[in-house]
Amino acid sequence: MNKEMQKLLKAINDKKNEVKSLVNDGKLDKAKAAKEELKELQEKFDLLFDLDEEEHEEIEDKVATGTAKTIGAKADKKNLVKAFVNIVKCGFLRREPDEGDVKVYKDALSTDTTKGDDDEMGIGVTVPEDIRTDIIELRRSEDNLEQYVNVEGVTTKSGSRNIEVDADSTPFDNVDEEADFPDMDEPKFKKIVYAIKKKGGILKITAELFEDTAANVMAYINKWIAKKTKATRNAMILKVADEMTKGKEVVISTIDSLKDVFNVGLDPAITTGAMVIANQNGYNYLDKLKDKDGKYILQPNPTQPTQMMLFGKYPIAKVSNRTAKSEPVYSPAFTISGSKLAIDGTTTAIDASATSDVTAWKVVKGKYVVTCKGQEQETTVDAKVSAYKHPVYMGDLKEAITLFDRNVITIDMNDKAAGLWEKDMTGIKVRDRFDVQPVDDGAIIKGNITEVVQG
Repeated sequence: MNKEMQKLLKAINDKKNEVKSLVNDGKLDKAKAAKEELKELQEKFDLLFDLDEEEHEEIEDKVATGTAKTIGAKADKKNLVKAFVNIVKCGFLRREPDEGDVKVYKDALSTDTTKGDDDEMGIGVTVPEDIRTDIIELRRSEDNLEQYVNVEGVTTKSGSRNIEVDADSTPFDNVDEEADFPDMDEPKFKKIVYAIKKKGGILKITAELFEDTAANVMAYINKWIAKKTKATRNAMILKVADEMTKGKEVVISTIDSLKDVFNVGLDPAITTGAMVIANQNGYNYLDKLKDKDGKYILQPNPTQPTQMMLFGKYPIAKVSNRTAKSEPVYSPAFTISGSKLAIDGTTTAIDASATSDVTAWKVVKGKYVVTCKGQEQETTVDAKVSAYKHPVYMGDLKEAITLFDRNVITIDMNDKAAGLWEKDMTGIKVRDRFDVQPVDDGAIIKGNITEVVQG
């Protein structure tokens, strides 16, 4: 795909987001107009794509007749996809792959600057860099948190990096004329250790798809890998962010509490690159807040209308509630009914003479479990959610977190696993390798927005 088509594809994606944003804002007339513009962009892309295909097919014909010596990148990519899928299938069928396919595959790996160690390469078939690029492109979206943190490609399974701490806030001393320059304090370094972890899962496909063209098989696999690797990396990034901010969360209840984070909580050196990440619930709460002049605190970025900004300064990204989960809050009311403990008005079988007999409680599978008189006991009382805490992450995530990417994805196939052979299906096992590590605790603050459940 040439640069013109890549720019056009980005414009299409931006226009799609604009249409969705306008619909969500209730601006249906503008949304319809934007949709027409989207159609024109799509038609233009389709025409250029067809011309690009015809051009490369013509080049391939010339190569076949000996009137040309090279094939363009598009044809190379097509051959690589075909060779890769054939090799994966041959591994599944326990037979030797075609020598031509092996050569195309090995040539692709020989130019891969991030190919794995021998022990990594031996597990399944390594996805070449050209095909991994397609997966990365599919992974790109607003809710892909990888784009907001620092990503460092590594070629070893473990290692370390030394990061200087507070480098920008250690000043020079005064120096008198003809005086010796004083020694400065030794710089403080923080050692960041990484250990690449293997993540993986199994995609089940039908025998019919398995027999489809290489391009269709690869497109289906790429789409699935993109979704799963994005979800996995998002989960790891949020896990690290939660660990970094545990016990230091701030309450976000007013516009001023938000300003406190950016004016005082974060260092000015961090706020220059700061942003906000909120789940759907948190985003919805912030999107409804207005300042004293009645103006919403979230406004479109003038240079990128589909992107919203907090206070006109800090970009905000909205992720799914499934990606960043809201935490339920329970507020059980304990009373005494006769000689039994009652919870939220429902009498239990637990003996109690006073509410002080209850020293602890928790929710397990939607029911209250109570520690009364030193004994933990289950109840049949449904736990009612009184509120939700919506997470909001604020700061410069590129300073706060680093994702060490091994850039190695491997694939192999099997139909012998449980439930596959009986259903005439094939399992595709995919492995991804990366690690996520905290770098600067001061570069990120987690806020909680508490929203009371009505009724």
